[in-house]
Amino acid sequence: MKFDIISIFPEFFQSPLTYGMLRVALQKNIINVNITNPRDFTTDGVVDDYQFGGGGGMVFKPEPLTKAINSVWTKKSTLINLTPKGKRLNQRIVNKLTDNEHIVIICGRYKGIDERISDIFQPLHISIGDYVISGGEIGALILMESITRLLPGVLGNRDSANSDSFQGNLLEAPIYTRPYVFKRLKVPHVLRSGNHSMIAEWRRKEAMEMTLARKPHLLSEETFSKKDFEILLEVLHGKNS
Repeated sequence: MKFDIISIFPEFFQSPLTYGMLRVALQKNIINVNITNPRDFTTDGVVDDYQFGGGGGMVFKPEPLTKAINSVWTKKSTLINLTPKGKRLNQRIVNKLTDNEHIVIICGRYKGIDERISDIFQPLHISIGDYVISGGEIGALILMESITRLLPGVLGNRDSANSDSFQGNLLEAPIYTRPYVFKRLKVPHVLRSGNHSMIAEWRRKEAMEMTLARKPHLLSEETFSKKDFEILLEVLHGKNS
């Protein structure tokens, strides 16, 4: 998969791309990352201007941004604009994006980008949350890592990604490691039983219970089997008793 990042701060990505999963994916040639600076498509380095109608904050000019996008754009490209106005990023969106060969990410700055960029290119508008930060660079890293970790060959154990929170519209069940007892708190006995069916049922129940308590909206998006409904009813009964 190829990522093209449109950013006026290309140096921002130097350190993050040398650590963790992104570094592994780059070294294995599973992904390719290129940074394009819109300033390179100007004669004076200026990429922003005052907004029409007045008001505080500068706006990304359409000319340099259009030229930067066109310099990397192909018919197979998927263009993403990171903006608070976009659809909130979730695991379902991430899973769909793994099917793309080439993703171009616009990292906005200032007050935002000229609306005509959206009119011309019709990008996917994605938000990393209901809050505002100074630019799209952090969001681009979040998006790249969330996609990259799902690509074949990146994780040492593919099952690790498949069992993550949100992957099945449920939060992950509690996890434990050695020692068995820590500050008088013991690891649940079922996890040391060796009975894999019991462990799977325990994890499913705990995941449902945690999701119900912390992010109940996710349950409405999950597809439940008859056994799942029995577990969920048990969880609800325990919650209401």
